[in-house]
Amino acid sequence: MPKLKTLLIHPDSEVRTALRDALEDVPFLQVLGEAITAFEALELLEAIPYGVFFVGTRLPGDISGIEMAQMLAGRKHKPALIFISDSETKAYAAFELGATDYLLWPPAPGRMARTVDRLQHFKQRFREVPVPASYQSEAVPIDQGEDALTVKLPLPEEEQDSFLAALKTAWDQTARRRPEIDKLAVTQDGRTILIPYDQIIFVEAFEDYSYVHTANQKFLSSHRLKNLEDRLGPHRFFRVHRKYLVNLDMVTEIASMPGSNFMLRTAGRTRIELPISRRRIAELKKIIGL
Repeated sequence: MPKLKTLLIHPDSEVRTALRDALEDVPFLQVLGEAITAFEALELLEAIPYGVFFVGTRLPGDISGIEMAQMLAGRKHKPALIFISDSETKAYAAFELGATDYLLWPPAPGRMARTVDRLQHFKQRFREVPVPASYQSEAVPIDQGEDALTVKLPLPEEEQDSFLAALKTAWDQTARRRPEIDKLAVTQDGRTILIPYDQIIFVEAFEDYSYVHTANQKFLSSHRLKNLEDRLGPHRFFRVHRKYLVNLDMVTEIASMPGSNFMLRTAGRTRIELPISRRRIAELKKIIGL
């Protein structure tokens, strides 16, 4: 019987060890890894189709367990979330985000059995979706080219009409949309921060998310880099690499580097050294008038 792959995410090694011991005899769970921060957990999730996260509400780094749950909310196939906490203060927020359970640690006698029972019901609905083999074998490493793979999927005739109707609806909504303000909204510590475009130095791709870098700090955004490229492109942002989007108004120097690479130096203390393809070098020179 397939088991739910389980990840333990908590800064306290004793808690992780206790969880391993408590879950060792659960027949449908397989503990497959541990993590301390949300970033580590998200990176592991990209490689392994986890079915269960046991996650602390307080994690080291910029992202708490609750904020990680917010980032996972848009995923179609997301793991069950079992929150671990020493207080009930985050319980309401956890269940609002679809938590399967919320465990006060250490749990009372018999309490873990209720969590296991809830996971048993979750397993009946969970379907593990493996990464397509063709994608694994044909992905292009970063230093061997920048052309992304295109996966073409046939659309059955019976679905074409509904697809076109949905596309028309989306187009009509876009046409009626109000002009956006020149600020990017990001969430940090439960607050929504509006970053003016002219304060963004560059944006860095990170899995299904991105980092937005300003002169003093960086923020995690739930937007993919491609979405931000479409949004920021008209505001003099340029995609110098498949992982980086740079504010050209912040660039003060362009220098050639060994190996046909180029270095971009930006205003302030931030220095960015990025490889740029020949195609993008030509386009960049055209934009800046070289």
